[in-house]
Amino acid sequence: PYYIDLNQNVYVQASLHNSDQNLTIFVDTCVASPDPRDFNTLTYDIIRNGCVRDSSYATYYSPYGHFARFKFNAFEFISRHTLVYLQCELVVCRLGDYSSRCYRGCTSRSKRETSS
Repeated sequence: PYYIDLNQNVYVQASLHNSDQNLTIFVDTCVASPDPRDFNTLTYDIIRNGCVRDSSYATYYSPYGHFARFKFNAFEFISRHTLVYLQCELVVCRLGDYSSRCYRGCTSRSKRETSS
């Protein structure tokens, strides 16, 4: 656990442990929840599909593609939940592949209609 006061910045660094220097990572989605086993019911999107949802979110430059760095302000859920858990999804891509997910940034996925 990482203990922090409300409204302080939380700094996150994700790293790819691979010797292939032609790979890079991209933070696609980060969701917070008061329940470490449920990231669907009561959640707060910090970033979703590469689109920033929290105004305190900021990325930090890394000269290495194997690292993704960002921060956001600590918060609590409706003053009842003092613990907040974070679940992030990252994408691994080929460095310089500008058609890959890592280089497209924010994407809003359209919902498909189900047929009978």
